[in-house]
Amino acid sequence: GNLANLEQLDLSDNQLTGAMPPELGNLANLKYLHIYNTHVSGAIPPELGNLANLTHLWISYNQLTGEIPPEIGNLASLVEFALSGNQLTGSIPPELGNLSNLVDFGLVGNRLTGGIPPALGNLVNLTYLNLNNNRLTGGIPSELSNLAELKYLYLGGNELTGAIPPELGNLSSLVEFALSGNQLTGAIPPELGKLAKLDELDLSLNQLMGAIPPELGNLSNLWALRLEYNQLTGAIPPELGNLANLNYLHLFNNELTGAIPPELGNLANLDDLGLSSNQLTGAIPPELGNLANLRLLDLHGNQLTGCIPEPVRLHLSDVDIKLIELPFCDAATATPTPVP
Repeated sequence: GNLANLEQLDLSDNQLTGAMPPELGNLANLKYLHIYNTHVSGAIPPELGNLANLTHLWISYNQLTGEIPPEIGNLASLVEFALSGNQLTGSIPPELGNLSNLVDFGLVGNRLTGGIPPALGNLVNLTYLNLNNNRLTGGIPSELSNLAELKYLYLGGNELTGAIPPELGNLSSLVEFALSGNQLTGAIPPELGKLAKLDELDLSLNQLMGAIPPELGNLSNLWALRLEYNQLTGAIPPELGNLANLNYLHLFNNELTGAIPPELGNLANLDDLGLSSNQLTGAIPPELGNLANLRLLDLHGNQLTGCIPEPVRLHLSDVDIKLIELPFCDAATATPTPVP
């Protein structure tokens, strides 16, 4: 703590034990403090809030306990702040909304409770926000829609409730958006169809209701759409057939009705199509036989009728066809024949 001119201190990947010394708060010229992946325990010293020149604070994957000191909100120069993989409790201090230069912010895998502070919407330079796997409650603040530079938003594995704010459709830089494993209700906002750069949308394992917005078919860069384990109703929008880059389409364990859209046969890059455990009716579209890259097709637990079309049967020779509870169609007569 007497090294007054020190600018970088990296003690990562060791087997250090005990608490972080409060004397670290004396290092007035410190810019980088990395105590990552050690066995450091105890509370985060509030004296770290004195490090006015600090730009990088990485103290993830330790055994830190207690609350996040609100004094961290004084670190006006901070660009990266990582506290993931500890045992921190209490709420996220709203004072962290003062970190106007923050770009990268991760609190994954702690025991944080309370709501997401609306003040985080002040972090206008933020590109990465990961609050996954805590015990956060309450709604998603609409103020997060102010984060115009945000590319990665992860809020999964919490206890968040309420609706998805439609204002999040204004996050035009967003690339990955994951809210899985919460208790969110209401409809999927059609405004999410404006997220033109999005390549992953994961809203699985919630209590979302209503129809799948056809506007999601506008997400031309999307490679993964995960809406499984919700309470979604209505038909599968044929507009999803426009998602030319899609690899994963998971809609299973909902209450979807109607026929499987033949437009899904346009998804040339699709690897995994999961539509099981819904209330889908009608025949399997032969267009699904166009899915040259498909490795998994799961349609079980629906009310499909007819038989498995010849193009689908030929293409899915390496797929577990038992997942489809229908016989094969006879190639000549298009009538059912016994499953081998």
